[in-house]
Amino acid sequence: MATTLETTVNLFLESEMNSPLSWEVADLDANGGSRRGGNLVAYSRTCPGKEEPNDDSAAVITLDDGAIIMAVADGVGGAPLGYKASAIAVQCLQESLQGRVAGTDLRPAILDGIERANAEILDMGTGAATTISVVEVHSGVARGYQVGDSMAMIVGQRGSIKWKSTSHSPVGYLIESGAINEAEAMTHDERHYVSNLVGTREMHIEIGPAIPMAARDTVVIASDGLFDNLQLFEVAALARSGKPLARMNALVDLANQRMQGNQPGVPGKPDDLAALLLTP
Repeated sequence: MATTLETTVNLFLESEMNSPLSWEVADLDANGGSRRGGNLVAYSRTCPGKEEPNDDSAAVITLDDGAIIMAVADGVGGAPLGYKASAIAVQCLQESLQGRVAGTDLRPAILDGIERANAEILDMGTGAATTISVVEVHSGVARGYQVGDSMAMIVGQRGSIKWKSTSHSPVGYLIESGAINEAEAMTHDERHYVSNLVGTREMHIEIGPAIPMAARDTVVIASDGLFDNLQLFEVAALARSGKPLARMNALVDLANQRMQGNQPGVPGKPDDLAALLLTP
């Protein structure tokens, strides 16, 4: 008889965190032995000065077989009920993974969760939409799933970027093509536009490659509140080493400085911010 796996879920919905939260997790190797002890760090807070609810949501879901699934969703700012759309996205992912049968691949459950969210948000009929970025880590291998411009990256111990997702936006595609660089993207007229969203009939899910995880690798997932204010090399430099909470605090502090215009000559984009780190 098929056995459904037990899950542990940490959801961050409309969060107003004064400081990051950290807890221990452990991925398992292919034989069921502990591969690495690690830490999850989460942070989510509204844009400085904003009175409406935080449109960013995040989730960390761990399964009994050692799988770790992390997700960040960013409800479209200015759209009706953006915060509700992002909450639906991570909750549908949670529900789909809770029904996963032991020994089965994670991919169908993750894809089903995102597709369910798309249908549910469309059924609301309000025009709400959200991004979502998901990373699964299981048996020492990571894989990303992407809709929109919330992004994920895997950073090596020395700060090398082993993999990153592609932002589904006009500016994101320009960066990937080499037409502009990251510094130019931060001031581009179209940096606010997103071309692929959960809650639209045209939604498509990009599935990343399987990335073997080294013992000291770090996974970063965040909304554009981080990635529109920091360049990738800055995120990698701050995320790669140090105590888990110190890494997140460094990222959050620099993003907030940029948002508030406290660094002359460096552009900033005020926005809600949600971020997750999986660190050694």
